[in-house]
Amino acid sequence: MRQVLIFLLTSMQVSLYAQLNLNYVAVPAGVYTVGEKDHLKNPLRKVNMAAFNIAVTELTNADFEKFVHATGYKTDAERLGNAMVFEPGLKEFRWINDSTAYWRYPNGISRGGILDKMNHPVTTISYRDIQAYCSWAKVRLPTFEEWEIASRAGDAAEQYFWGADKTQIVKYANVWHGKDHLKADQSDGFMYTAPVKSFLPNKWGLYDMYGNVFEFCQGGLPSDPKERVIVHARGGSWWCSKNSCNYFNSVDIGNINPRASFSNQGFRVVQLKH
Repeated sequence: MRQVLIFLLTSMQVSLYAQLNLNYVAVPAGVYTVGEKDHLKNPLRKVNMAAFNIAVTELTNADFEKFVHATGYKTDAERLGNAMVFEPGLKEFRWINDSTAYWRYPNGISRGGILDKMNHPVTTISYRDIQAYCSWAKVRLPTFEEWEIASRAGDAAEQYFWGADKTQIVKYANVWHGKDHLKADQSDGFMYTAPVKSFLPNKWGLYDMYGNVFEFCQGGLPSDPKERVIVHARGGSWWCSKNSCNYFNSVDIGNINPRASFSNQGFRVVQLKH
């Protein structure tokens, strides 16, 4: 009994540390403009938003490791062997099913692990895995509107928080700059994920709102199919380019299977209200 109590107390302490170890930006309550005119999934509208606190960065491998050590959790990719990874040479929108890939080896064992990448965003995790982490850490995913308000830093801007000039993306996001994916692209210093805070933040001090990894959000859309469950992510990833999956902006919303685990998927969290 004493050992069980010690384990529970330790888990609670680690969970509290995991939450406190993240820096947050306080987003004030107010009326914000979101969406874009004539956008099918995200039409232009005003929303009355309550205040919330959102993490400065995407959740890192170090953060996720604390959760795994405390709980012994096994991700979907580990249990199902269904992770999808990428290597240069594949045609557009083609990925490889690698049964050895999971969050410690996000692109498969043959492509190396995360020992020197603990400050990179955690990837190769599913929506189900993220919900398990959030339950343990006493946090949650942002809603579509919360994520968009944070990504825009509150402005009713163009598709980007700095305005309409897409070429500025090189300063703010880890994305794919090659014309296709047949050859490796490391022109910004990274082929896959980059350490969080490698690029400039928006004016609220939030990093990697575009690029690096797709960020899951909570909620559904009217366009979601009734016959199956899908979830959604925003902001684009290191794989996204102007020619393929041009989702590194504040407007577009992607669709994902809740059990899918890709090496360009991650998340950031919002604090629960106390």
